[in-house]
Amino acid sequence: MSKVYNFSAGPSVFPKSVLEQAQQELLDWQGSGFSVMEMSHRGKYFQSIAEALEIDLRSLMSIPDNYKVLFLQGGASAQFSLIPQNILQGKTKACYVKTGAWSEKAAADAGYYCEVLVSASSEDSHYTTIPDESTWQIDPQAAYLHYTSNETIHGVEFSTTPNAHGLPLVADMSSNILSRKIQVSQHGLIYAGTQKNMGPAGVTVVIVRDDLIKPASLTTPAVFSYAEQAKNHSMLNTPATYNWYLVGLILKWLKAQGGVEAMEQLNIAKAAKLYQAIDQSSLYSNPVAVPYRSRMNVPFILADQNLDKLFVTEAEANGLFELKGHRSVGGMRASIYNAMPEEGVLALIDFMAEFERTH
Repeated sequence: MSKVYNFSAGPSVFPKSVLEQAQQELLDWQGSGFSVMEMSHRGKYFQSIAEALEIDLRSLMSIPDNYKVLFLQGGASAQFSLIPQNILQGKTKACYVKTGAWSEKAAADAGYYCEVLVSASSEDSHYTTIPDESTWQIDPQAAYLHYTSNETIHGVEFSTTPNAHGLPLVADMSSNILSRKIQVSQHGLIYAGTQKNMGPAGVTVVIVRDDLIKPASLTTPAVFSYAEQAKNHSMLNTPATYNWYLVGLILKWLKAQGGVEAMEQLNIAKAAKLYQAIDQSSLYSNPVAVPYRSRMNVPFILADQNLDKLFVTEAEANGLFELKGHRSVGGMRASIYNAMPEEGVLALIDFMAEFERTH
């Protein structure tokens, strides 16, 4: 098979070495005689996988001891509803910053459980920027302030952690977790689906400060209660065991690459080269304000939209897949997560230059 590069926004590319290790261990995990898929989540073999998973994530993100780490199901989209059910704690309002499709969805779902106050929104600019923090309206009586650190669809990313002005800060980090160094202690809660930078679809990581873990609302099922899941080490029900194992392999791969700090430097270099190629082109353009351009998801538009289908077709013929932009915004999008090697980005840049030359 010829070399291919997968620029999918998620589920996304895996490191080849991780896939090979999973293949080698599929029938027999480390001499146990079992596949991980066959293991009891209560048994000693899987318990060792689960313990290493949490230890490695805590190490990579420097998670303080006063935070619980939960590995749940339902995707980040389920957390849109579960966060207010778990951490409103008697309050009736929550603040949301809208910078793209996913923060918009998060705010809409929270509206079923509390009054949503839109502290800031860049909807008027078609989500191509982030409103200046000095303009944000934050209600001190709200339960928390929510933001989406990277918008996968629109390609907008926060470069710094916003100031929540005393409120617990809640972050959806689904598409940039472990791609850059962040300070967990600046947040009350961080959540992320794993299918972009951490592994396959099917696991949702929730990192939540101890003081925010209280009994959920009475109508919240126990499996969706942070307090109940924390007491049961995320195993109140049978977890997605094989997916936990794969996330664990990704974390060990990240540690072997030098951790988050080394990965951030690589991500800076990859994104800079791709944006430079776009900015120097007369065919391609990126609509996002420069200070807020995502390192993970790079949308770009062709000056002649009639070339879009041909671009995708010829890209695939050159081993470059999943470059079509999200249906809601059109154009192209290259997702260059941690596992995308620099040579993949360079191959895309070379193709883009040749496509522009010939078309």
